[in-house]
Amino acid sequence: MIFNSIDFALFLPIVFCLYWFVTKGSLSIQNILLLASSYFFYAYWDPRFLFLLIFSTFLDYFTGIKMHDAKDEKHKKFWFWLSIIMNIGFLGVFKYFNFFAESFALLLDKVGLHVDIWTLQVILPVGISFYTFHGLSYVIDIYKNRIKPERKFFDYALFVSFFPLLVAGPIERATHLLPQIQKIRVFNYARAVDGLRQILWGLFKKVVVADGCAEYANLIFNSSSDYSGSTLVMGAIFFTFQIYCDFSGYSDIALGTARLFGIELLKNFSFPYFSRDIAEFWRRWHISLSTWFRDYLYIPLGGSKGGLWMKIRNTFIIFIVSGFWHGANWTFVVWGALNALYFLPLMLTNSNRSNMEIVAQGKYFPTIREFAGMIVTFTMAVFGWIFFRSKDVTHAFDFIKGIFTDDLFHKPNLPELADLTIFFIFFMLIIEWFGREGNYALERFGLRWFTPFRWLFYCFLIVCIIVLSGKEQEFIYFQF
Repeated sequence: MIFNSIDFALFLPIVFCLYWFVTKGSLSIQNILLLASSYFFYAYWDPRFLFLLIFSTFLDYFTGIKMHDAKDEKHKKFWFWLSIIMNIGFLGVFKYFNFFAESFALLLDKVGLHVDIWTLQVILPVGISFYTFHGLSYVIDIYKNRIKPERKFFDYALFVSFFPLLVAGPIERATHLLPQIQKIRVFNYARAVDGLRQILWGLFKKVVVADGCAEYANLIFNSSSDYSGSTLVMGAIFFTFQIYCDFSGYSDIALGTARLFGIELLKNFSFPYFSRDIAEFWRRWHISLSTWFRDYLYIPLGGSKGGLWMKIRNTFIIFIVSGFWHGANWTFVVWGALNALYFLPLMLTNSNRSNMEIVAQGKYFPTIREFAGMIVTFTMAVFGWIFFRSKDVTHAFDFIKGIFTDDLFHKPNLPELADLTIFFIFFMLIIEWFGREGNYALERFGLRWFTPFRWLFYCFLIVCIIVLSGKEQEFIYFQF
């Protein structure tokens, strides 16, 4: 089930009404209802993979208790590594087995040895990277004695599979979500309305902007050799806004939906395209994943406390692994390595934490220096997204080569309807700029307006979503 579907439009109010009006405030019944709803939500996509989610949940729940109750370090390590190996094993089989098999065969072919490889003909279970990382952080935190294991299975299962975050995050932590699951929740009208505003903005970004951009990004990337340099630049820009509005739109809907049930999820995006350097960009893009790798990979490797070469090594490791997390393709590895190269000068000059505050905070417009930093950072991001979107590394380099031709400064060859998508890109950017000091764009935007004007604005967004919604398009990060 996807957020931008009629099915979800029916599913959500039914669960909402049962949750608040039928459970009569019973915390245990509310949690069981949410867990059952989450399993239904996941099985609606493909019930065959529900067993994998449940098995992963049982595995980490059981090994967490076993680690805590272990009589010595040897047994504790046994249960820890059992969980880690099985979690990574499932992820590796479903997501990376074919990639490694094909890469190994290609390597042998380069040295004159031809082998027939065997690959798995299975589809990637939706959300496996996300719920696997939920379980991994839980197990690691228990092993490091940061938390104690959860003894109530239904509470732990809900932490792993809460439906708003189940298939594309944010990647939650037990220390943040479990206490909310175990706390009595009372309906709060203002919080629910705030959640609906965030859902509305997320749907607008997904349906109107991301899906509109996807049409032209796919057209240009899939036939890149047929287009001029300026058109290829527009294709890269279209994808840049597609992936942002698609993924941040999902996160907005997820956070807003969770708020309807009295639960606050981790913030996942903070207006990354207004960043003034690449370090700030990565503090604002897919925040839950960036902080996960920081806490569970970068810091254990030594972080930035070691010598120069250790800092460089750790930087490349975290970015390359982050890229590889996104998919089994060398394009993601190159994309990660490229962002490491972007980040390196900032780290080496100790300027990677220069821009911690919101750009132009309390002002309408940025300074010339801030604006220049935003343009440079955005350009670097656009260039990196070319590798992310291309079908393989050769395609990416051909795409880049096609940009730098004599027709780079000619008018792009775009369909007339592309102008409407470009208009909505600028519209979205304006709303997000004036709402950038909130947790999401509409949190404060328009709240001081005359009420009829504010509702007219909301109605405009709703009409745009209805009119421009076509075939239901899955969210990009479902494949990760």
